[in-house]
Amino acid sequence: MEKIVIIEDEKLAADKLVFLLKEHAPSFQITAILNSIETAVKWFLANDADLVFLDIELKDGNSFKIFEQTKVNAPIIFTTAYNQYAIKAFKHNGIDYLLKPIDESELKQSLERYYRTKFDLKNSYKTLEKLRSMFLENKTYKTRIIVSQGHKIKSIPVDEIAYVYAVERNVFLTTNTNETFLTDETLDSLEKELEPKYFFRLNRKLIANINSIKEVIRYSSRQLKVVLQPQPKFDIVISAEKVTNFKNWLDM
Repeated sequence: MEKIVIIEDEKLAADKLVFLLKEHAPSFQITAILNSIETAVKWFLANDADLVFLDIELKDGNSFKIFEQTKVNAPIIFTTAYNQYAIKAFKHNGIDYLLKPIDESELKQSLERYYRTKFDLKNSYKTLEKLRSMFLENKTYKTRIIVSQGHKIKSIPVDEIAYVYAVERNVFLTTNTNETFLTDETLDSLEKELEPKYFFRLNRKLIANINSIKEVIRYSSRQLKVVLQPQPKFDIVISAEKVTNFKNWLDM
């Protein structure tokens, strides 16, 4: 029995896909439904699948990050809400896509393609990188962020941002000149909306601009401590799980 893994952070979308797969691929076993990059990486470090349905945008970031942290030895059918013209362009790379909300006939075609070819994994890894580049090239990022200061509202250019951080349910923005403002944005949304070439989520609490990093210190055998300028009132420690991605980001 072939094993299917679904990586989707919208429960309704996941439930619909499960329903359609049970109807059109009854011989398949749905072995896992994962809702984040973190859970997907942990799962694939210990397990394998025969076919993966993968949402491009997850609650903790772009799903291409999964492939930076673990090897996925299975063909992948991406599910996405992006426009149909981009989807058609991506189809030429040999990896299939389903536009959300998923159409039953489109799903059947994807499954038929899987049955026919069982997918060429060697070509899949080449096209993943092409696809990642095409996706990032077509994505636009924030150039300004709205903040509040008392009764006033301001718009801060992103190149003036040193870092953004969360304190309980509030998110604050600190500029290069050490001014701090409250924003209605969330760290999860900003992680997706800020240019990843310049901004990195150091931990659950803070996203930093690369230009604000003053120094990086070994904090333990597996962790790093980051010193920012301006200096926040708390220490910033990068977990062992994030160290490799952080070093890769610094070296881009």
